[in-house]
Amino acid sequence: MAEITAALVKDLREKSGAGMMDCKKALNETGGDLDAAIDWLRKKGLSAAAKKSGRVAAEGLIGVASAPNVAAMVEVNAETDFVARNETFQDFVETVAKIALEIGEDVEAIKAASFPGTSHTVADQLTQLVATIGENMTIRRARVLRVPSGVVATYVHSALKPGLGKIGVLVALEAASELEGLETLGRQVGMHVAATRPDALDIDAVDPAALDRERAVLSEQARASGKPEAIIEKMVDGRIRKYYEEVVLLEQVWVHDGESRVRAVVEKTGAKLVGFTRFQLGEGIEKEVTDFAAEVAATAGV
Repeated sequence: MAEITAALVKDLREKSGAGMMDCKKALNETGGDLDAAIDWLRKKGLSAAAKKSGRVAAEGLIGVASAPNVAAMVEVNAETDFVARNETFQDFVETVAKIALEIGEDVEAIKAASFPGTSHTVADQLTQLVATIGENMTIRRARVLRVPSGVVATYVHSALKPGLGKIGVLVALEAASELEGLETLGRQVGMHVAATRPDALDIDAVDPAALDRERAVLSEQARASGKPEAIIEKMVDGRIRKYYEEVVLLEQVWVHDGESRVRAVVEKTGAKLVGFTRFQLGEGIEKEVTDFAAEVAATAGV
């Protein structure tokens, strides 16, 4: 019987995609024979995850969790929208959000953390979930916001259940003391962020490269008017101010009244808006578009 070493377990994990404890058990059951262990896992349905790992996972759920002065948000992806309605998947996303709340936003650290109620890690639990449900799944990203005093409010748009949905927002508001209505204000800002998709909290936080690109485009457009350079410069400055109103949260018009600026609304309460994060499910993931008719024809050899 071959010695069951950590390297052998690691090798089997990489080849099968199964969890560490399952790989150890498979090797013990097969006397350390790697090929036999792979077959053992396949018979148990535990190596199915490896076959699914290359598929595009752009659906799933955004999950949020909160505690006093801190909140966490995660995105867990699956292949189809149907999985988002699976209670086991929902429970997994809720648990991952709570784990992020405790240990932080590093995805690898989250995956290495112990999964509550089991003897294995979050990554191993995910592998088992993939094998059980039959779709590729990934923990894509996480974010944690914290304030020394005040609140970190959460908002989930079109929530399937509390804390789970397709768009999630965290809003960090600092205040010297617990101001009345601070949680409500945070939720209102969250709704605003979900609707307007700002890129930056304030002007100083705007990406310099994005600002340079915008200025270059606006300058070219202004020069096409044939006006003197001094006039062009003023035209560009005016349009840059308009650009800030579009992409900077504090400069945006408050969606709840269509008149006030977000900055004024927050300052009026005595609080300070110090951070926000917006996750939209699947944003930035290139989804594969398939022609079903062509796929069937190809399979049939037409």
